[in-house]
Amino acid sequence: MRAGVLELSAVLQAAVVGGGPAGLMAAECLAAAGVEVHLFDAMRSVGRKFLLAGKGGLNLTHSEDLDAFAGRYGARRAELKALLQCFGPQALRDWAAGLGVQTFIGSSGRVFPSDMKAAPLLRAWLHRLRAQGVQFHMRHRCIGLTTGQGGPVLRFDTPQGAIDVAARAVVLALGGASWSRLGSDGAWVPWLQEVGIAVAPLRPANCGFEVVGAEHRGATGWSEHFRVRHAGQALKSVAIELRDAAGTPWRQPGEFVVSEYGVEGSLVYTASARLREAIDASGEATLWLDLLPGRSLDWVRTELEHPRGSRSLSTHLKTRLGLAGVKAALLHELLDKATVSDSARLAGHIKALPLRLRAARPIDEAISSAGGVRFEALDGRLMLSAQPGVFGAGEMLDWEAPTGGYLLTACFASGRVAGDGARDWIARQDKPPVPSDPTFFRPPARKSP
Repeated sequence: MRAGVLELSAVLQAAVVGGGPAGLMAAECLAAAGVEVHLFDAMRSVGRKFLLAGKGGLNLTHSEDLDAFAGRYGARRAELKALLQCFGPQALRDWAAGLGVQTFIGSSGRVFPSDMKAAPLLRAWLHRLRAQGVQFHMRHRCIGLTTGQGGPVLRFDTPQGAIDVAARAVVLALGGASWSRLGSDGAWVPWLQEVGIAVAPLRPANCGFEVVGAEHRGATGWSEHFRVRHAGQALKSVAIELRDAAGTPWRQPGEFVVSEYGVEGSLVYTASARLREAIDASGEATLWLDLLPGRSLDWVRTELEHPRGSRSLSTHLKTRLGLAGVKAALLHELLDKATVSDSARLAGHIKALPLRLRAARPIDEAISSAGGVRFEALDGRLMLSAQPGVFGAGEMLDWEAPTGGYLLTACFASGRVAGDGARDWIARQDKPPVPSDPTFFRPPARKSP
C-alpha cells in the first residue's frame, strides 16, 4: 500500500465504507474478531456528523424501555427492535463506559456523556480502533459496486484517481442525504440501484416546514411584520395535534421555533413523518396548535369573557391568560379581525389554532433522512440479498426516528449487526459448505413489520 492507494490485485478481508457511528461500529466488531479491516471515507476525517450532533450536548441514547424505544421507529418498529435486541440503549452505555466515557440520564430520559461532549468519545474510540489494526483511508469516495471472481469489488474516486478494491466482505455505511457538506449526500443511490438493490426514495426527516400563511390575507408564508419581529423565537409549553385521513388524532406536547419560512424545532421534528405524509397525500398538512395545553376550553372562554374595560386585547390576553409575545402575535397573524374580536371563536382557536404547512424544507437542511435501502432487500444479518458478502448499516437503510437518541442508537445497533454478519460471512467462507445446506449462510428469519 502506498499513499493510501491499494494495489488493485489485493483482496481485502473486510472493507467498511463510511466513517460514521455505523461504519466505525462495524469495523470494531470485525477487528475484535481478528479480521483485517480497511475503512474508507470520502471526507478528510471520520465522524464529522457525529461531532456535529454533539455540538450542543451529545444525546447518545434514551433510557425508556425497549418496547417504547422500538415504537419510535414507526413502520420499521419490528426491524429496528430486532437490531436493538442485539445492541440496545444499555449496551451502548456499557460500550461508552468501556471507552472511559460515563453517561447520565437527564430529566427527560435522554442519555448524555458526563461531559456532554462527542469529541472525547470519538478520540477514545479511534484510538482503540487503530490499536486493533483498523486501517483508515480518507478522501476515498465510493462510486460503484460490482461482483468480482472473489467477491464484491468497490470502485473509489481518490486524489490519485479511480481504483478498484476487492474484499471478501463489505459493509456499506454511507449515511443518508442530509448535511452533504459532512459527507452524507445520497450519491450512492443510483449505483446501488444499478446492481439490483431496492432503495426507497430519500426524503427529509426531522426537518422544518414552510407555512402556507394566513388565508384571509392571501399570504404566502409569514407576513413581513411577523417574520421580522418573531423569526427565531420559541413557542414553549404548547401542544400540537394532527389528524390522519380517518380523523384519528395524534397529540404531543412540547415546544418548537418560528423560523423565517415557517416552523422547526423538536416538536415539529417529532411530527415530521406525519406532516410529510400528509403533504405528499394532499399537497398540504394542517397541525392544530394548543397555545394553553394546561387549560381547558371552558377556562379560556371564561377568562376571555371577563370584562376588560379600557384595556387593549393584547393586555387582556397577557393578564388574564398569560398569552404574550410570539403566542399572542401568532393569533393576530393567522386569524382575521372578526375572529379575534369574538371571544368564543378566539377561545376555540387558542385551544386549536390551525397552522397550514405546504412543504418540508430541502433534505440537505434536515437533521436526518427517511428512505434508503429497503429491509426487504436485506436478510436478517443486514446482508444485501442480491449482493452476497455486502452488508448495509446506519442511516442509509430505510428507517427514520425522531431526535432524542433514537437516531444514533439505531446507527450503532445496525453497525453492530452488520459487522457481526460480515465477520460470520468471512468465517463461513473459510469452511467447506455443508452438503445438506448448500447456502451454508442462513441468517435468522426476520419477522415482517
